[in-house]
Amino acid sequence: MPTTDKFERQPHAVTDLASRRFKALKIERLLGLQQLPQPIRLLEIGCGSGGIAHYFATHPSLQCTVTAVDVHDNRQVRDGYAYHSVQGVQLPFGDQQFDAVISNHVIEHVGDAAAQLVHLQEIRRVLAPTGKAYLAVPNRWMLTEPHYRLKFLSWLPHAWRSPYLRWMGKGEVYDCEPLQMHELERMLAAAGLQYRNQCVEGWRATFEIERATHWSNRVLQATPNALLHPLRPIIPTLIYQLQHPYP
Repeated sequence: MPTTDKFERQPHAVTDLASRRFKALKIERLLGLQQLPQPIRLLEIGCGSGGIAHYFATHPSLQCTVTAVDVHDNRQVRDGYAYHSVQGVQLPFGDQQFDAVISNHVIEHVGDAAAQLVHLQEIRRVLAPTGKAYLAVPNRWMLTEPHYRLKFLSWLPHAWRSPYLRWMGKGEVYDCEPLQMHELERMLAAAGLQYRNQCVEGWRATFEIERATHWSNRVLQATPNALLHPLRPIIPTLIYQLQHPYP
């Protein structure tokens, strides 16, 4: 779906392949892919460097048939999976074709709220009736905006963000649309998706995988969920497991 943008959105692909492996392992855990019937038909929307698609395509124990799409081809690894170039948010696949769909830090790049809603509707359309989808998006209320590394950038009103970016010498146009938790959940409901907030689980998994021996991981793992759940609206990354509504 075309948007009303008058500028070209940048790809913002993450090229650190080691970090992509950590991210893929977290997605595997949070979706519970080991429990899904195999082979798993898996789609990654916005594959960037290709690291996550490659991880699942070459997984030692999961049998995955992996398809990846992107509007920019920035792949560094290309083996093991099928790739399709796309324009906009429409997906070139039939209904209910995938058992698992991954949208990892993509929705903030697709355009305005209308385009973001179509992105979610397309996930629902291509997801199999018993399938699961993973959605991650930067929280608008994160302290440091992750694409441009500026404090409070996404806190500002829309009209102030690009001038702040230019003032700091980081670019000309702020081309991302991070979301806040309740705003995203309203959008998920409007798209007809059943969702489960996994912000706390994702937070724990990130520390377990990337900071296993660090003191901060021990503190986080010792903190009960009852104390962490109220923090979900300000956790830097909003993470959701999606599926079709229950019958």
